[in-house]
Amino acid sequence: MPNEASPLPGPQSPGTGLHDLRGPHSPRKIPGWAATTALLLPAYAWLTLAVFLPLATMFVFSFLNKTPMGQAPVEFTLRHYRAFIDQGYLVRIAWNTLVMGFWTTLICAVLGFFAALALVRCTAGRQRETLLVLILLPFWTNGLVRVFSWTMVLRENGFLDSLWHLVGDGSISFLYSRPAIVLGLVHGYLPYMILTCYIALITIDDAVIEAAQSLGARWGTVLTRILIPLAAPGLISGAVLTFVPVIGSFMEPRILGGKVGMTLGTVIEDQFTQAFNWPLGASLSFTLLAVVLAIFATFSGVLKRGAAA
Repeated sequence: MPNEASPLPGPQSPGTGLHDLRGPHSPRKIPGWAATTALLLPAYAWLTLAVFLPLATMFVFSFLNKTPMGQAPVEFTLRHYRAFIDQGYLVRIAWNTLVMGFWTTLICAVLGFFAALALVRCTAGRQRETLLVLILLPFWTNGLVRVFSWTMVLRENGFLDSLWHLVGDGSISFLYSRPAIVLGLVHGYLPYMILTCYIALITIDDAVIEAAQSLGARWGTVLTRILIPLAAPGLISGAVLTFVPVIGSFMEPRILGGKVGMTLGTVIEDQFTQAFNWPLGASLSFTLLAVVLAIFATFSGVLKRGAAA
């Protein structure tokens, strides 16, 4: 008799298959929220210990009438938050700080945008990578070394003054002045602007620029009507990343500005290190933090409108 053909396996019913091979003790899949929590917990625990707890402590200090050291009793007060009203010179210092931050951010925006544009349009491959590394070099050196190196350049009979003496008379030293402070700050924070503008410009399709040029648009029109509007998110992000730390800086104003280098950052530092008035320093810090948060809120709205457009 011919052998009967073995029946072909038919389609499995929904209740059978590999799922039935799992035993009753097979591990269950971890919920997504649990995995996310486990991954974020170390980072947020570190932020809590290193950032939020010190900030909370300083926030409590800002309402005390004196530094809580020793056995002297302390009381809660809002007096330190009236510093800008009771001490008028702080308003002048705050204004000078904002003006210094504005000029630093403006110079960084102009130099950073065109430097990023040159990187995107005129370089490629290894050459572009090398130039990006050179832009990041300031971050690889100690900030204090960078600032003191500018004192060697800008001081009287320094490097810049010596070069000037080869072609002319007099002195062009401008150490211990506000331009010297701005120059040191631009040197320190320019890479932020270059990188944010570079990221924005490199995403612009070359076909858009080629189409505009084929329609007769000059380079100035391409720059003002295409490149700058499309790179606006990068410019705004770079401006925020530059302006916010600049108005709180104290190292560059103190070293490069001398007597004219008094800013909110140096005043806050003096309250903690010299006057030992921690409540006033904390209240000034949180006032400055409120200004920073207002800037972030303003520019986040601009960025959202730009993205929606």
